[in-house]
Amino acid sequence: MTDTSWPVRFLRFLVGLLLLPVCAASLRAVYLLLRVAYPETGSAVPLPELALAAGFVLWLLVFFTLPAPTRSYILAHELTHALWGMLMGARVSRIEIKGQRGSVSLSRTNTLVLLAPYFFPLYTIIVVLLYYALGLVVDMQPYYLLWLGLIGFTWGFHLTFTIGTLMQYQTDIQSCGRLFSYALILLLNVLGICLWIVLMSPATLEQLWASLRQAHGEVGHILQAWGVQAWEKLAIHRSAQ
Repeated sequence: MTDTSWPVRFLRFLVGLLLLPVCAASLRAVYLLLRVAYPETGSAVPLPELALAAGFVLWLLVFFTLPAPTRSYILAHELTHALWGMLMGARVSRIEIKGQRGSVSLSRTNTLVLLAPYFFPLYTIIVVLLYYALGLVVDMQPYYLLWLGLIGFTWGFHLTFTIGTLMQYQTDIQSCGRLFSYALILLLNVLGICLWIVLMSPATLEQLWASLRQAHGEVGHILQAWGVQAWEKLAIHRSAQ
């Protein structure tokens, strides 16, 4: 279990506050990166992006019209805990799925292990790895658009279930602190979107880095202006007394 003493909880709360402008800047960076990828207004979206969007929309249709595959999400949730636990050197002794609940027993854990299911789209990663593994023995190019559709479908699965799960009481979130958890989950998901844009568009890693720097600079200037205004108002209030 993670440390839940009040000094640690307070520190996580402060870190969560500091992450909020970082999240805002990262969201701004997504917009800037999309403008780099598609600079001309009204330009046609290429087939790869359409395939990705089609897979996402198809998942939304499935999610809102058919019974939700909750057990599939619970399985992915617990497997992700286990995977990240092993990556952090923990031993997995048990994974259990019962009805609408699941659990995993690890020899040790930390914040990333606890929050991993909310920012790590396991089924999407499996689809990506499977595509490249099959590409070692067969020509996968004819199935490229289908692969992208599966990525959109599985990432939609991750997004919808993550939002739905976070709207409920979660011991993982309580252990790490709500503000810190929500901010870190949002940040890592947004950064994941930035990486997908680089992979699926003409945008480059250098342009991603430039977009992040520009966005963080803009948010920093806004916060600085707000701070100056608040300080001036406080000074005027004190002089009036």
